[in-house]
Amino acid sequence: MSISELISKELNIPVHQVSGAVNLLDDGATIPFISRYRKEATGGLGDDDIQTIDQRLRYYHELEHRRATILKTIEAQGQLTPDLAARINACWDATALEDLYLPYKPKRKTRAEAARQRGLEPLAKIIMAQRESDIATRAEKYVDGEQVKTADEAIAGAQDIIAEWVSENTSVRNTVRRAFRHEAILKSHFVKGKEIEGRNYENYYEFSQPLRRISSHQLLAIRRGEKEGFLRVTIDINDERTLDNISRQLVKGRGEASVLVDQAIDDGYKRLLKPQIETEFAASSKQKADDEAINLFAQNVRQLLFAPPLGRKRIMAVDPGFRTGCKVVCLDEQGNLLWHDVIYPTAPHNDVQGATATVQQLARRFNVQAIAVGNGTASRETERFLKRVHFPQPVEVHVVSENGASIYSASKLAREEFPDKDVTVRGAVSIGRRLLDPLAELVKIDPKSIGVGQYQHDVDQTRLKESLDFTVESCVNSVGVNVNTASKELLTYVAGLGPALAQNIVAYRAEHGDFASRRDILKVPKLGAKTFTQAAGFLRIPESANPLDNSAVHPERYALVERMAHDCGCTVAQLIADKEQRAKIDIGRYVSDDVGEPTLRDIMRELEKPGRDPRQGVDQVEFDDNVTRIEDLHQGMELNGKVTNVTQFGAFVDIGVHKEGLVHVSQLADRRVDSPSKVVKLGQVVRVRVLSVDLDRQRIALTMKGIQQPNR
Repeated sequence: MSISELISKELNIPVHQVSGAVNLLDDGATIPFISRYRKEATGGLGDDDIQTIDQRLRYYHELEHRRATILKTIEAQGQLTPDLAARINACWDATALEDLYLPYKPKRKTRAEAARQRGLEPLAKIIMAQRESDIATRAEKYVDGEQVKTADEAIAGAQDIIAEWVSENTSVRNTVRRAFRHEAILKSHFVKGKEIEGRNYENYYEFSQPLRRISSHQLLAIRRGEKEGFLRVTIDINDERTLDNISRQLVKGRGEASVLVDQAIDDGYKRLLKPQIETEFAASSKQKADDEAINLFAQNVRQLLFAPPLGRKRIMAVDPGFRTGCKVVCLDEQGNLLWHDVIYPTAPHNDVQGATATVQQLARRFNVQAIAVGNGTASRETERFLKRVHFPQPVEVHVVSENGASIYSASKLAREEFPDKDVTVRGAVSIGRRLLDPLAELVKIDPKSIGVGQYQHDVDQTRLKESLDFTVESCVNSVGVNVNTASKELLTYVAGLGPALAQNIVAYRAEHGDFASRRDILKVPKLGAKTFTQAAGFLRIPESANPLDNSAVHPERYALVERMAHDCGCTVAQLIADKEQRAKIDIGRYVSDDVGEPTLRDIMRELEKPGRDPRQGVDQVEFDDNVTRIEDLHQGMELNGKVTNVTQFGAFVDIGVHKEGLVHVSQLADRRVDSPSKVVKLGQVVRVRVLSVDLDRQRIALTMKGIQQPNR
């Protein structure tokens, strides 16, 4: 099979679609570009499918490289037979490939290798054949008085070699794998003397669960407890039954040789094989748990990045606080800092009059249209104060997540942007910009630090970064980027660019002024035609004389749109503005070998709403004004809330008391829920009932069962 055929079979995607994607990926095309502008080649595959194809393609390319190394190594040993070469070349599974290589893999000093060096391999072959009846007599021939002193020593050395053969036997290894796959039990026990210190893991002090049934969050918690030294973890199977299955494969009778082989099997299984396969399954189960946690984290990040922007409005942002007061900043429509101040409307200062006068004066002076309030300490008190202020014009008040704002405020980027401002001002600016455009601001922060996800610091960090980079890139390119206002960080995620070219764009813009057209982007140093092809469709220029420059229509299709306009007897601008003109177009007339109906339909949608933002309007949650602290809660109380995080075991909901409550997966709906992400999403406004409040542990248990949910 070709790689495309393998991927097609694996993913159940038609081979011609996979082949189209593989050819484009091998040619260096980016996933967003392929998904958006090469639908004819892939049959309309989306970002997620193409990303999966890309992952499998890299897996198979790495496998090909590994196969070449293995073949070269075995050939250098003079042991590469035509049959072995054929088996290796036909192998497309990494584990099976390593099993084929195992007998030829250069080894460290093992007991079996030491026995070989003493010349005992021929005796091992005699015993393994199980045809000799007097092994002790045959063993005497290998006694030399120096390296091998007795027949028993010769037999023991031969058994060491047989034990290694058993551990390297592909059929035997698969027998043990089947046992682990079907019956493995993961067990964890507390480490004596650390019971008190490790109380966070008390649910796993005496834990036992079939490995195939254990949930991702349980496994990650257990492995973290093991890493921190609080838990001891094993994966067990039925050794007696497994050994019996192996013996049936290798033991041919009941003679002396067969007894010795059976003993070697027992040794090879317990000393070599079982620990290897246990490690293999520990790694594969961890990888599966990682995949589930990473996928859920990526979903949360996508929903957070796709949070709706407020739009081009003048913003007052407030980072609330009690003792140190509330830091206030005013931003223009682009998020530029205009002013900063401090007010003290809450305890212990309670300067409500002074704070009111300040925010009224700032709102008037800077024509403030909306206020963003960080959701940290003193958030509810500050929000309540602001909603009571009489502003000179209508002003919306929004509570905004400030997760990660402190990380941005202390970052090199923030210091470069605001070198003469302290971290409190920078943090308030970040809060305000999140209301203006969450995507543009959150790309400046490591996704692991923006307050969503599950065990993100315990999963494979390379795979996590790859997944999150893809997620951010997908979101950025779905929305599009104004090349004349975007930060370097935002431009970095545009298909085909990356950090170096993003910096070059910003530097060129600073030196030469705004780009007048998409074609001007080609003047940026080191930005060539191939990169331009990848990136241009995702870059917007609202001020361009050509209206298509502010749309998702790719420059390679401008001539086609101009032809449509000409055929309608109008200009491109008139075609965009006039629905009746667009209705005249029969896209079938424009189908060619180069352009198919999928691309033409995309063009027509874009002409209808050029540069449309796929993000929906801002959702606000009205918290109960009588509930501001956890002490105000009582069992049975129904409240509005907003989902702030989705995990495998449930959803965390902000109900306005500075402490999020948990809706366990069993409490999300009146039906059985296997995945919380199928019921709720980040930012969703929900109605919940309080089940219990643990003041000592500061824990709130909530339910959504039996409650009519808004907008569902």
